[in-house]
Amino acid sequence: MKAAFHTLGCKVNSYETQAILEQFTGLGFEIVPFNQAADVYVINTCSVTQVAEQKSRQMLHRAKRLNPEAIVIATGCYAQEEGEKLLSDESIDMVIGNNLKSRIAELAQETLESRAEQAEVADLTHCRDYEEQKISNQGKNVRAYVKIQDGCDRFCSYCIIPYVRGRSRSREISDVLDEVRTLVQNGYKELVITGIDISSYDKGFGELLREIDRIQGVERIRLGSLEAGIINESLIETLRSIDKFCPHFHLSLQSGCDATLKRMNRKYTADEFYQTLEYIRANFDDPGITTDIIVGFAGETEEEFEESLAFARKAAFSQAHIFPYSRRKGTAADKMPGQLSKKEKAERVDRMMGITDRTHLEFLESHIGKPQKILVEENIEIDGESYVSGFTPEYVKVVAKAPENMINQIISVIPERVITLAGGEKSLKAVLDT
Repeated sequence: MKAAFHTLGCKVNSYETQAILEQFTGLGFEIVPFNQAADVYVINTCSVTQVAEQKSRQMLHRAKRLNPEAIVIATGCYAQEEGEKLLSDESIDMVIGNNLKSRIAELAQETLESRAEQAEVADLTHCRDYEEQKISNQGKNVRAYVKIQDGCDRFCSYCIIPYVRGRSRSREISDVLDEVRTLVQNGYKELVITGIDISSYDKGFGELLREIDRIQGVERIRLGSLEAGIINESLIETLRSIDKFCPHFHLSLQSGCDATLKRMNRKYTADEFYQTLEYIRANFDDPGITTDIIVGFAGETEEEFEESLAFARKAAFSQAHIFPYSRRKGTAADKMPGQLSKKEKAERVDRMMGITDRTHLEFLESHIGKPQKILVEENIEIDGESYVSGFTPEYVKVVAKAPENMINQIISVIPERVITLAGGEKSLKAVLDT
């Protein structure tokens, strides 16, 4: 029997897809690429935006076209949100919601035998149990994501995630450490600590990081997205004490305007967020600070948007992801007055990117001529020549002339200039530091 997988959305979904894949492997399934004929297709869906939901539907229908006799399984956030609706779709045979993913392979095997449709979507409103899943590898990548938490209690007015992921639930430290040891044994040198809201991890965040640091073979520890409010003296002292910590902080701003932040139900002001940036920069030498920004939020006036633009200039993020506000049915923001048109939001995306692309370029340029260490991830070709590609601890992408056998090694390079890769991504071009 053959199984194929496709993941949409966040890094947590990527982690969970790998855990599901390993379930199928354990039952003897052969794993094949998604575009090939398979007996089971698992699509791990996303509902964070309308576009994500549309792509989820497209992939579910594509799977059925690849093999009309296959079992097509919808899981993930869109499956959690629209379970009954999806099961009425003739292209979909199984709908498995969040917090039930650890049973997918078992349920798929039952469905293959019975050919009866199945729906398993739990009510996550009062769920307090973390669904334990484990992975042993993540394909050919040199970094591995380690999920420590699920769910969210923040209820930002624009966000559907607390409704489809449930309340915050934390994984036991011992389970995390067991998984890290397995990943390290399988060759992974960089661990990325991830979850839906790792800032709410309640089993001892600092203790967890110190224990991971003690595991032989771990060479880099990188954190996923954090809330600015978690950055305090205690956490900073812990991070400064860990030599393996990558000084890269992803702090989701969402808006640089206080009035917009209040409507978003974000629990900080722009000034408080900025003070956090200053505190990080005072404690780490040239850290990478990346962010997410939503533009065109409900009721956002031109003056409010200008405030957000001005904040982005001052904050000087090393990189930023800019999103037009996407209305989500069931959220508070969906009912707010002052909804902007797609055209208005698109124009604001372009204007914000004009600012954040400039600060990204300035951050890259500040590294030229300074020795950097990169963990080599892949071999790439530029203008017919071979290069290796990897990231610095601060999450700066670097390509360098080096032997192709350097993958999964940390090497020292000296950046010479900024280049633009295929697809428009900017990178530093470097030579080996000999």
